[in-house]
Amino acid sequence: MEIQLDPLSDTPLYQQLRDRMVEAIASGSLAPGEQLASVRQLAVAFGINVATISKGYELLRDEGLISTSHKSRSVVTRGPTSGPPAHGFVDAWEPRLTTILAEAFSQGMPAREISTRTAKILSAFAEGNTLPPTTATTH
Repeated sequence: MEIQLDPLSDTPLYQQLRDRMVEAIASGSLAPGEQLASVRQLAVAFGINVATISKGYELLRDEGLISTSHKSRSVVTRGPTSGPPAHGFVDAWEPRLTTILAEAFSQGMPAREISTRTAKILSAFAEGNTLPPTTATTH
């Protein structure tokens, strides 16, 4: 799996890491049971602080997408075919979705364009395609 981060982005690196991994899980590039690179391996690969990678992994653990044990390291625990979401997920997710859609609408994007773009992204995930990459890369 290829992870790309943009050190010049306004989005913090730990959030970019979390976002790219969520996208990889959604597209099937990372499947349940798959072992992830260690925090130290990613920190070295990106040339960034271990705490930054740890924070990204912590977000993924808090969301129930990965689990970590000292013996097996971090492993993907959920994916598109892993059954219904955990209790409370939709209640927490829907307000975030509302804000994202409101951002586009507030910027003057027509509802039809927002809907078309949203459908295109969702279709890409459903077909197992990844989204276009951004910048800094590691494998």
